[in-house]
Parts: sequence; structure tokens; C-alpha cells
Amino acid sequence: MKRDRTSQAAGQGSVGTMKHWRYIALHTVAAAAFIFLLQRYALSATLESSLLWALTFGGCAAGLAYMQSNR
Repeated sequence: MKRDRTSQAAGQGSVGTMKHWRYIALHTVAAAAFIFLLQRYALSATLESSLLWALTFGGCAAGLAYMQSNR
């Protein structure tokens, strides 16, 4: 049994949809910032390596947040 999602019930461009994308963006930025700071300052990695890891973890976090918001 699936629940009706608020974004479907309210229609496209609604407040529910904006909260959905805001949640994904916030999750992505938080994960990327965390891994960048961890790599760069705690582990003393190079800037290029830190940015690559931040991009990778941010992408994974965005995917997870998207899947979670569609439950």
C-alpha cells in the first residue's frame, strides 16, 4: 500500500515540490562540505583530491536524498 505524495496531490510547481528539491540540495551541500573539510584539513589531502571526493559524495548524497523523498 503506497501513500499519496503531497507533491502529486498539490500539482506541479507547488510548495511540496519546492521542499522536495530544497531537501535534496541541502543534503547534497552538507555531505559535500563535510567530506571536503574532512579530506582537506583533517586528512591533509590535496585540493584536487578533496574536490573530487566532495563531488562524489555530494552526488551520492543527492541520489540517496532523491530516493528517500520519493518513498
